[in-house]
Amino acid sequence: MIHIHNLSFGYKKGNLLFQNLHLSLSRGHIYGLLGKNGAGKSTLLKNMIGLAYPRAGTCTIDGADASRRSPQVLENLFFLPEEIYVPALTTAQFVANTACFYPNFNEQEFYGYLTEFEVPRQGRLDKLSFGQQKKVMIAFGLATNTDLLVMDEPTNGLDIPSKAQFRKSIASALTSERCIIISTHQVRDLESLIDTLVVLHDREVVVNQELDKIGEKLLFTTLAVTDGYEVLYAEDSFQGKHVILPNQDGIYSRVDMELFFNAIISGNRPLLQMLNQNQLENAI
Repeated sequence: MIHIHNLSFGYKKGNLLFQNLHLSLSRGHIYGLLGKNGAGKSTLLKNMIGLAYPRAGTCTIDGADASRRSPQVLENLFFLPEEIYVPALTTAQFVANTACFYPNFNEQEFYGYLTEFEVPRQGRLDKLSFGQQKKVMIAFGLATNTDLLVMDEPTNGLDIPSKAQFRKSIASALTSERCIIISTHQVRDLESLIDTLVVLHDREVVVNQELDKIGEKLLFTTLAVTDGYEVLYAEDSFQGKHVILPNQDGIYSRVDMELFFNAIISGNRPLLQMLNQNQLENAI
């Protein structure tokens, strides 16, 4: 659905944030885009949807140049930025003024999501708390039923119960025709939700793999001692050491996304080489 080829981008001439970046994202997946603060996650999302213009390379959505922002692309794309703006309108007025831009918008679904998020239908949007405003916009985005749904730090401002409901709502909204991309630096917020992990680090996409594939190659476990083990990465805990090992025996383990992310941003070359080698083997 989304194909980025040789993309180079920088806000200032001679100072590139990305250079020769490649990335492909498909329908039927919930992608989690992870990266440290300042890694360029928001900028990458804006390039994907045509709100930022690459200095070189291309970004296409179903073959169409995203930077052209054609009506055919925009009516099938919803973007929720990290910093939201809501007008001085009621939810009903907002729907009346905005839903017309999305041919597949479902008003009944929208109010159903508001109920699930415990957001009142009455009152003006600008009078709601930031968390409530965020939930209204998440509900609206889900109800647009666009094939491409992009959200930048959507859980910022949500309390713990709302984050749990967010995960349930997103999971239920995924279809084989829909591509959902969620950017966050709060790794735990995406646990049990995403199926594919994209990691942006040092101006590169260093990981773009399904969690099941990562779990096939890496073993996440806790050891009292690490002697005799081929430890790729370890962190101390009161239980022992949380470790990542090569999964040589095909043992299933849940991917610890936070541990994995910490391993990646620590510059763990053996771990990255193992993942990249497996990607190469799968492509042959």
